[in-house]
Amino acid sequence: MAVIRVGSVGIGGISRGVHLPGIAKSPDLQLVAVCDIDPEALRYARETYGIDEAHCFTDYHDLINCPDVDAVDISTPNNVHFEVAMAAAQAGKPYAVEKPITLNSEQADALAQVTREKNVKNMVCFSYRFKAAARYAKDLIQRGMLGTIYHVDMQYYQAWGLPFCQTPLVWRFQKDLTGSGALGDLGSHALDLVRFVTGQEYTRLVSHTGTFIQEREKLDGSGLGQVDVDDFSNYMAEMDGGIRATFRITRFGYGRGNYQTMEIYGSEGAIQYELDHAAPDTDEISICIGQANAEAHVFTKLPIPDKYKVDQMQSFADIINGKEDGMAATIFDGQINQHAVDAVLQSSEEGRWITLQ
Repeated sequence: MAVIRVGSVGIGGISRGVHLPGIAKSPDLQLVAVCDIDPEALRYARETYGIDEAHCFTDYHDLINCPDVDAVDISTPNNVHFEVAMAAAQAGKPYAVEKPITLNSEQADALAQVTREKNVKNMVCFSYRFKAAARYAKDLIQRGMLGTIYHVDMQYYQAWGLPFCQTPLVWRFQKDLTGSGALGDLGSHALDLVRFVTGQEYTRLVSHTGTFIQEREKLDGSGLGQVDVDDFSNYMAEMDGGIRATFRITRFGYGRGNYQTMEIYGSEGAIQYELDHAAPDTDEISICIGQANAEAHVFTKLPIPDKYKVDQMQSFADIINGKEDGMAATIFDGQINQHAVDAVLQSSEEGRWITLQ
């Protein structure tokens, strides 16, 4: 099949760190166009990836309508996800979009509906589905190695919100641009990862969110601006199959980079998934299976077979080419996730359990 020509919208940190290198590495993808409102971002794309001036756009409509673009990659701030993905879906062009897919459930429902009606191939970039340790854990659970699952404990900590970091009022601290704070940024990943690994849906949840630093320096240096999203988000959830899950999410985890721990406890075994423990961006898995190990309280770190190692942007190519393994997130996974994110916010505001099904 011919190489898929990709147009990428939003050339910021996640694009430069993950999306564009992934496109360049894939034998099935070719970056042919970019779009950003920042001239420096377009200069970066020209100099780093050789994109010619005629294919550097400031209006995403022009990129989507470009006849040289077969598929659209979306790495913008959260408030633009919906409109760009919707335009791609309406144009019938496959798209990959960063999470959270929209600012609220209403937008998520509308995007999912149009994507279904137009039968557009798509992927949501829940990147931790592509960690080999997570896929290995999912496989072990599907094979029944843990028996009946009782508990999942999910922790996702970063540190860049702390006072000494002096992070200014970037878009991730502004509700109209991001929807929610640590919840949408980190918590949406956690919600998806637990759902992905266990294969079960959320039924109801209760939460507590809050903000430690109420004001931050504006980017233009004109003084302080209001932070109106959460710095942390803690929640408990019930899932199908009787699973009880807990989540601890924060940008105030001193000393942490991109630190994740997911512990899963069943009737016949337990799994511990780790990210950023041994070394930055290193994923690992440990298990305790069998009564002898349980009685000795022994967890064994497993080597991860190569078959679980996959690449996010290559998975997008595989989806378009009809070779997908069914494990990447779709817009419908993103829709479910957005409803859960909204339920966390609602629960925190109203101080009660929120039913999801």
